[in-house]
Amino acid sequence: MIEQSSIETLKQRIDIVDIVGNYLELKRSGANFKAVCPFHDDTTPSLHVSPSKQIYHCFACGAGGDAIKFVMEYEKLTYPEAIEKIASMSNFALTYSRGGEERKPDKKILEQLNLFFTQNLDKTPEALSYLTQRGIGQSSIQKFEIGYAPASYATLNFLKQRFFARGEAIELGVIGINDNGNEYARFIERITFPIYAPSGRVVGFGGRTITNHPSKYINSPQSKVFNKSRLLYGYHLARESIMRSKKIIVCEGYLDVIMLHQAGFNEAVATLGTALTNEHIPLLTRGEPKVILSYDGDAPGIEAAFKASKLLSLHNINGGVVLFSGDMDPADMVQKGLIDKLNALYNSPKEFIEFCLEHIAGKYDLKDAHEKQKALEESIAYLRTLPSVLSYNYVGMLASMLGIRANLITLGTKRPIRSGASRGGFEDMLELSIVKTLLVKPNLIATVMDIIDTSMFKVHGEELSLLLDEQIEHPSLRRLLLLEEIKVYEESELIAALIPFLHLFYEEKLEKIKKNTQLDFDKKSFLFRKIRDIITRLRGGELVPYESFSAF
Repeated sequence: MIEQSSIETLKQRIDIVDIVGNYLELKRSGANFKAVCPFHDDTTPSLHVSPSKQIYHCFACGAGGDAIKFVMEYEKLTYPEAIEKIASMSNFALTYSRGGEERKPDKKILEQLNLFFTQNLDKTPEALSYLTQRGIGQSSIQKFEIGYAPASYATLNFLKQRFFARGEAIELGVIGINDNGNEYARFIERITFPIYAPSGRVVGFGGRTITNHPSKYINSPQSKVFNKSRLLYGYHLARESIMRSKKIIVCEGYLDVIMLHQAGFNEAVATLGTALTNEHIPLLTRGEPKVILSYDGDAPGIEAAFKASKLLSLHNINGGVVLFSGDMDPADMVQKGLIDKLNALYNSPKEFIEFCLEHIAGKYDLKDAHEKQKALEESIAYLRTLPSVLSYNYVGMLASMLGIRANLITLGTKRPIRSGASRGGFEDMLELSIVKTLLVKPNLIATVMDIIDTSMFKVHGEELSLLLDEQIEHPSLRRLLLLEEIKVYEESELIAALIPFLHLFYEEKLEKIKKNTQLDFDKKSFLFRKIRDIITRLRGGELVPYESFSAF
């Protein structure tokens, strides 16, 4: 963990003009500087940078903050990643917490080991021969820093000669200890592929055997700096292209990524020998690119594509699937010069939802009525996990696939779901989505709580109250975080969802006032006009501040 005092010292030393100037062309305007804003489609210099206040602000889109916020938004980095990026740009040495669980491993071991591996590649003809046979050029070897891990003793000697701490090397997965208590190198006689974090630091390695070892590929073991479920191979090299093209190609292997980059598909990345999971979503969706799954067309590849497509469509992520068949993966196609065909495939992927429906239908014998019914039920269950507008758009397609009339497909809405685990009653998906969004994005709480009140929630007022009381560890809220079917809204989506939610609340309030025989005429008329005005403003898309009518 980066020490807070170190962060504060860095903040005092950096100049926002220097930081922003590394990314944008700044022009002086009085005491400030101006630039074309990178956060919206700007045609005039709308972004102002103030050296005296050390902030930036766009007068068109409203983006703004300090130097760290700028790097976070521009590079799509987390806060710690942005701190490390700025420190690197400023030649500033950060300090990290030491002692107990807070000690940060010395990642210089990984950087030095990567250099050792790359130097070994030139001394290993059989490794170079393998890469040449696969069509990998020298420029790609240098770009991806491909190396070679020699015999175990050579790596161990290298670490000892450099006086790297044994404990650090074990913690980072560089060496292991066998049953006899002896040390051994994790990577032995393998071509190595350094794996980088999005911030641009080496955090681990992948290794490919060239000695017919039973394990063709291995990765660094899980550690404090290496979590293969949160990393994408090649992302640090692909990030700029991903942000520019708004597209990311997700492959299954290192060589696919390297060869695709070699052919100009610089948006290519790969998972690290694991299926796409929820943990990949934050990195995968940085910059909101279109996600293209580039998988093998064999049975395991198709099943992996199906699971990934379900996950991505559940999160309302735009994109599609490209499957490769005939023993030809992307790397093979690049090697054979089939670049135009590859380009055509990536420009017309099969949309996630269509792919999932076809996969489900393909599992059943649709000539059998009972099988067709099972296909229908599974397809409907899948569509009901999606946002309503999306699911209804695919009713006609599903009907055509199954050879049935569209009116036989009843999706309904995202109704309250049965909760056997909590109260044994029904749950309201919209209320839960609002709570979960505020739980995941607490910066929205102040805005939303000006508009709603716990009394508006018919089912989940308790969860909202727990959130507002900051009882984040309460089982009800922990459970909510684990329910994948509960959507986390973007800010714009949250606002769009609140309009009908508030509209229904005030319509019901109006109906109660109409039926209230205890109110005199003047008071009832006043409340009637007031609520009617609120409803009219809501219909116009305005979020109206909450006002209690409980006294009436």
